[in-house]
Amino acid sequence: MGQPGVFDLDERYQRLSENGDPLVKLAALIDFEAFRPKLATALKRSDGSKGGRPPYDPVLMFKILVLQTLYTLSDDATEFQIRDRLSFMRFLGLGFEDGVPDAKTVWLFREHLTRAGAIDELFAAFDAWLKGKGYLAMSGQIIDASIIAAPRQRNTDAEKAALREGKIPDAWAAKPKKLARDETAMPAGP
Repeated sequence: MGQPGVFDLDERYQRLSENGDPLVKLAALIDFEAFRPKLATALKRSDGSKGGRPPYDPVLMFKILVLQTLYTLSDDATEFQIRDRLSFMRFLGLGFEDGVPDAKTVWLFREHLTRAGAIDELFAAFDAWLKGKGYLAMSGQIIDASIIAAPRQRNTDAEKAALREGKIPDAWAAKPKKLARDETAMPAGP
């Protein structure tokens, strides 16, 4: 093994991006700083005058919870993956020299947000932000979690209004395939 070069890490990050790192897309879509006020309200941290180790940045910790949710990771697996994966480190803005929150810290952060009643609100806002940009977060195994474009609604406003009223839109009469894939063409059950 040779000595690491000055640009080795940049080259690895570039290759990850070229290979379609979904976390690059997620970082570009979401302004995670917009969550800071909600996090600050929910966490109500002290001013640090009592001393002790300063807490991790709440936006960093929220991003960790997002990773954990997207990739369905346990707290221990989350800690390991952050230490192990360049894509996770880049998404979180961590370098090799930065500390990584341990599993207990991740658990405690989530617990604080849960007790404050903020975790559901934060993730609802996260999902709304993604949907507003036309994407859906698809969680699952670590190998296939990704951010995908949301399905496009192809019905016109007039067709939507007719469907809400329980009517079949006039333009659909000439499109039997369109009728076949909607519940309006389904036979009534027994």
